[in-house]
Amino acid sequence: MTPLRDATAPESYLPAGPQQKRSLVSRPSPADSVFRRFAYAAGGATVGILLAVGLFLSLRGAQALGVARWSFLTEDQWVPESGVFGIRAVLFGTVTIALVAMVVAFPLAFGTALLLSDIVGDRFRHLFVGLVDLMAAVPSIVYGLWGFYFLQSQMIPVAQWLSETVGRVLPIFAVTDSDGNHISDTNSYTSTAFLAGIVVGFMAVPTMTSVMREAFSRAPVGEREGAYALGATRWGMIRAVVLPFGKGGVIGGTMLGLGRALGETIAVAMIISPVFGLNWQVLKSGTNSVSALIALQFSEASQFGLSALMAAGLALFVVTLVVNFTASSIVARSRSGAESDG
Repeated sequence: MTPLRDATAPESYLPAGPQQKRSLVSRPSPADSVFRRFAYAAGGATVGILLAVGLFLSLRGAQALGVARWSFLTEDQWVPESGVFGIRAVLFGTVTIALVAMVVAFPLAFGTALLLSDIVGDRFRHLFVGLVDLMAAVPSIVYGLWGFYFLQSQMIPVAQWLSETVGRVLPIFAVTDSDGNHISDTNSYTSTAFLAGIVVGFMAVPTMTSVMREAFSRAPVGEREGAYALGATRWGMIRAVVLPFGKGGVIGGTMLGLGRALGETIAVAMIISPVFGLNWQVLKSGTNSVSALIALQFSEASQFGLSALMAAGLALFVVTLVVNFTASSIVARSRSGAESDG
């Protein structure tokens, strides 16, 4: 016989009925399902576009690669119609311009990011952040015009001074002729990899600054205040708390800027004087890059020449992917805050 239930009795005093297992499987709401499908579709589309670009470049450049074979990586000249062409010289110029750009951009981006995250007050922070972001919206051709018509004339005396002083110790900064004699003619200091690297470095600063500033701003407030409570100065707090937490952002922002510098086209094409040869003197006129080569010769290239340009684009595509994957690996091994002095 089932005992009568007293309606006034507390629930804990009532006899326990048959127990049922509760399901721990959550059922996503319709909104969650739609968002998940959209996120997977967006990620898949991004990977698909990347693979499609690589496949397109591979198919279009296969003819030229079949003719050049390994000499494509070792040849300096670029005469596809005669079967003599390679990317060694233009790839060397691309790397040279990118390295100069990083030397210019990194200290500017690093210092600006620290200024915006930990030094300037809230009253002016939004204004400065907007100005830095506005630099990223300036078209490449504007930077190229500014670099060619204004910055070049201002940098010639600087390049001459570097050649006469630093060039005596570091040959990479020397400007000499084929006999090793110093050149003082101002025309030899125009359209250089040094000037192109400076302009590209200014173009990479906004992107690098945004990534670094975001990483620095995520340093925990409690640890910041704890460092001040222990008597640390502002620089001591930044060194002990902000920089360890932002290390991943610094690496990621630098690599992102490097990728931008490797692929910059219009500004570099407007500034440089294209040559096909290894120019180890960064202050001397004459250099080249893969992207500038494609931009300058695309409209006049023959069918086989287009295949050679596609092969050059494939090489730049692979180099950029290697840089980005390397950056991802480094950031994954140095998570922000992993080495913070707790």
